[in-house]
Amino acid sequence: MRRFGGSGLRLAACAAGLLFVSAADAQSGVTLYGVIDSGLLYTSKTSAPVAGQSAGKQVSMIEGGVSPSLFGLTGTEDLGDGLIISFKLESGFSVANGALADCNGNLFGCQAWIALDSKYGILKAGLQYSPFFLALYESDPRDFALFGSGLVNMVDSVLGTSIYNPNALSYTSPKIAGLQASVMYAFGGIPGDFPAGRQYAASVKYELGGFMINASIYDGNSGGNAQTPVPTTLEFEGRTIGAAYKIGAMTAKLSFVNYKVAGSFNNNVYGGGLDYHLTPAFDINGGIWATSDRNHTANHSVMGALGADYYLSKRTMLYTQVGVVDNHGAMNTGISINSALYAPEGTTVGAVVGMRHTF
Repeated sequence: MRRFGGSGLRLAACAAGLLFVSAADAQSGVTLYGVIDSGLLYTSKTSAPVAGQSAGKQVSMIEGGVSPSLFGLTGTEDLGDGLIISFKLESGFSVANGALADCNGNLFGCQAWIALDSKYGILKAGLQYSPFFLALYESDPRDFALFGSGLVNMVDSVLGTSIYNPNALSYTSPKIAGLQASVMYAFGGIPGDFPAGRQYAASVKYELGGFMINASIYDGNSGGNAQTPVPTTLEFEGRTIGAAYKIGAMTAKLSFVNYKVAGSFNNNVYGGGLDYHLTPAFDINGGIWATSDRNHTANHSVMGALGADYYLSKRTMLYTQVGVVDNHGAMNTGISINSALYAPEGTTVGAVVGMRHTF
């Protein structure tokens, strides 16, 4: 429900890049990879400069309806004895005009890190996704699609904070009896003002067969020396718990998350939905998310979406998605990361059709 101006509205969603592109195998070499996603978006209302009012309908070309458009380089070197060095540099761009877009606004604003992988776990340094963000992705029934998913609630609340974490060190443990944990600490980098820009997060996950449950926390301070075009150091606290259960071709997911933003609001978001592969080439998925401001319960919203994906090949997919959001009070939950991050009071209906290709 927080409102931001300028380029912030184009957002930080290349977050999903990690989630839609497979990493290279653990062997020496460098791989170029990427995603090109473009769609046509329709919404029955758009957010006007005056809070709570509508500027009318829109039909627009967007740079990502399912996932962001991005490209990157990833590489590995096998050091022997189970040690592997890896790196990743990742950048978002706009299909509409070819400009840099999304992420934190910088050239490699999605990811820029180096990591050491061993039998004792993974140690990673640099700009990276937080354990909190990854835990939320794992419990989202629509895999953090840029239209109609829990990612819209997240970015609407905190923009890129807790997604793109600069100056960060993280450790992920090996999986032991289905249990795995991750911790992250990001340095603010201001001499004499150690707390400024400091961020930390932790998560724990347990998996057994088709069942998964996870929990995560995030705490971040404002300031620091990592100011970026899209804000990534808003002061907020995040808490989440989620679960998933897979049986055959169907997966059900549930989640709870709290976004407590300093000087603004304290939102609880309850989400859940299903994903079902009718055939190997055809997938349908849907979810619903209810948001309530704990400080002012008159501010609340419900957002739901349904999507259908058809794979022409392993790399090329056609998709269509429909959704609706209903806002009350000062709540301004949107329906799409791109071009509809915020919505006015009342009911807004949206739809997007598009195509995605990975390389």
